Amino acid sequence: MFIEPGQGEVADLGVAAMRLLVGAEQTRGALGVAEFSGKPGAWTVPHQHNGLEECFYVLRGRFAFESGAEQFEAAPGTFVMVPRGTRHVLAAVTEDASLLVLWTPGGLEQMFLELSRLEPGSLTDPTARAEVSRKYDSVPT
Repeated sequence: MFIEPGQGEVADLGVAAMRLLVGAEQTRGALGVAEFSGKPGAWTVPHQHNGLEECFYVLRGRFAFESGAEQFEAAPGTFVMVPRGTRHVLAAVTEDASLLVLWTPGGLEQMFLELSRLEPGSLTDPTARAEVSRKYDSVPT
């Protein structure tokens, strides 16, 4: 599989956009990988995943992360792994921020595609997010 710049399904999530690079469908469920880019602000609500690990690699800009009891700011080149069952949340601190996200096993990418079909702001709306999230192992906390 070869994905060139500009290829991949794009989900407009309001504050950020997701470009899906590879999903569970192509990897027999093993993983999902996407690039997220957007503007400053919260890109998610506090949540946890009980059946998957989520990894972030900062490409551009800076991000504020909270993972478990840790709070830190991540610059380009920073890698963050959130273990299963760990509460986490992130926000872009700078303009033109982007990161690569990997989920193992895959499948969570479908949640973002579904959220992009709802009202703008659903990504960070706890009510909208809770309804969709329960289908994809993303439990708001």
